[in-house]
Amino acid sequence: MKTKLGLIGVGGIGQLHLKHALKLPNAEVYSVADTSKTALHAAKILGVKNTYTNYTEMLKAPELDAVLIALPTHLHLKAANDAAEAKKHVFLEKPIAATVEEAKDVIAAAQHNSVKLMLGYPMRFNKHFLKLKQDIEDGQLGDVENAHATYVCAGPFVHRADGHSPAPVPDWWFNTKQTGGGAFIDLGCHIINLMRMLFGEVVDIKGQFGYRYGMDFEDSAMCLTRFTSGTLAAVNVGWYSQDYLLRLDLHGTVRNASVEHMPPASVSSAYQMLRKGITTFNQPHFDELEYFVNCIQNDVVPSPSGLDGLRDLEAICAAYQNRIFL
Repeated sequence: MKTKLGLIGVGGIGQLHLKHALKLPNAEVYSVADTSKTALHAAKILGVKNTYTNYTEMLKAPELDAVLIALPTHLHLKAANDAAEAKKHVFLEKPIAATVEEAKDVIAAAQHNSVKLMLGYPMRFNKHFLKLKQDIEDGQLGDVENAHATYVCAGPFVHRADGHSPAPVPDWWFNTKQTGGGAFIDLGCHIINLMRMLFGEVVDIKGQFGYRYGMDFEDSAMCLTRFTSGTLAAVNVGWYSQDYLLRLDLHGTVRNASVEHMPPASVSSAYQMLRKGITTFNQPHFDELEYFVNCIQNDVVPSPSGLDGLRDLEAICAAYQNRIFL
């Protein structure tokens, strides 16, 4: 029997999730909710039969098993709690919430209602990063003395060819009370989560932040992070470059290793920019949704979990508080 999924939010990342979810062999996109009638019409064209302008009405459907929440960060708490109270399993986009307190509430609601909660971190499903994890566990690198992680892109300021940034950019992108921060919480949560997968928990973190565009939030960050494995990592993220780069460099006592996540080819990127809203198939995003559904069907606790999302956010907040001034 196929798991019936509901999608809440059909913005940039929501469109990506919808197109992947429709291809899942073990699930059915039962319904979609969004305040935009244009977005709902697009979902109907793709074959979704049940559409709602109010997700709370969607949650009343007894046939619905789980929801994918692709809303702005400040809406995560209410939507995730509402879904949990309706006894629907939850796949929640990163970051888990805007504050640590909100993150704890999201986790508590899922636990209280005995529903599964998974965070959307597609890099955890990237085959190259998974191979790197296996190499570390097998001792092929020896002890990883230090690591360098870079994730830079154009952010919300310039159109991104991956199609994930909406245009025009919504006001909430520029409100730190709603987002929790700037480039570091947006991009850094991916890197912190990935590093935790490789090196264990964060035991110390300090950061320096840049304000190239003169906003109230950082558009770049450089952080030094120590993990329980003993590895020291330099994390470099930013919204300042039109040249996308996501790369890990590890330096071990036996050998070094580097992994780079490649963006779409330039021809494909140009095509996407001309065809607004069109996105290519992204294997890690597809794999994480398929895994989420498998966890539901086999009654397995998913990973990354709500606790992972909380630990990421705690590290990010610690970096904001422990600033390095040069």
